[in-house]
Amino acid sequence: MAVENNDIQEKLTATFGAAVSNFHEDRDIFTLEITADINTAVILFLKNDPALRFHFLTDLCGVHYPKNPIDRQFAIVYHLHNWYDNKRIKIKAFINGDKPEIKTISKIFLSSNWMERETYDFYGVNFIGHPQLKRILNMDEMISFPMRKEFPLEDGGRTDKDDRFFGRTVDNC
Repeated sequence: MAVENNDIQEKLTATFGAAVSNFHEDRDIFTLEITADINTAVILFLKNDPALRFHFLTDLCGVHYPKNPIDRQFAIVYHLHNWYDNKRIKIKAFINGDKPEIKTISKIFLSSNWMERETYDFYGVNFIGHPQLKRILNMDEMISFPMRKEFPLEDGGRTDKDDRFFGRTVDNC
C-alpha cells in the first residue's frame, strides 16, 4: 500500500508534536516545516520508519528571506524521495539570521556532505558536526556569501549602461 500524505502527517505529529507544522501540498510535493533543533531526528525517522522509507536525499539547499523576522531569515530545505512508492516530500527548517546554524545530516545521508558545503559556501550556514565544512566553489579568501540578499541587484554607479536599450524607460525622442 502506497504511503499517503495523511500517513506521513499522522506519524510525524504523533512522534514530534508541535515541532512539525504547516503541512500542505506545494506543486504536487507534500511539504512541511520543522523546528531546526529536531532536523536530524525527523530526517532519521523518515528514513528508518518501515512504512515511510524515505531512503534518498534528492537535494538540500538554503534560502535567504531577509524581510522575515530574525529567527526565520534562513531556511534549510530538504527534499526526500521514497523510491518504493515514488513519493517525494519537502521539509523546511527556519534558522536564525544573526547566527545561521543547524545540525549536519551527513551521518544520515552521505550525499549531504557536498550539499551542506555548497550551502555554507553560498549562504554562510554553519552545519554543526560537519566533517569538513569549507568553501568548495568560491575562493577561501571571500568574506561574504554571494547568495545572501544583502546587496542591490544593480550597480547604480554604472555609466556604460543605458536603460532605454533594455526597455526600462520610455524614449521620448
